[in-house]
Amino acid sequence: MSSSDGRTSDLRLVPGAREGWNGLRTQQRKGNLMPIVTVLQGPRTPELKRDLVQKVTDAFVDSLGVPAASVQVWIQETPPESWAVGGTLTADK
Repeated sequence: MSSSDGRTSDLRLVPGAREGWNGLRTQQRKGNLMPIVTVLQGPRTPELKRDLVQKVTDAFVDSLGVPAASVQVWIQETPPESWAVGGTLTADK
């Protein structure tokens, strides 16, 4: 997933979850689908994270028909000096 500033984020779905009707992986909780999305990305402002979380939640509501309250989005931020692309730290680009 790329943002308007050209940076990318990686969405990873929870291991051990069950596969849903459209190939998305979700976890079962009391008979309801409970999607859990982990976003791996570089540091962003709280405003950008709020927007991302809302859009990811909306995508799961639209595609799976689950209630927004059941969607969990976890953001894991990695500093530029701890992330490399093509053998070069992103902090050095």
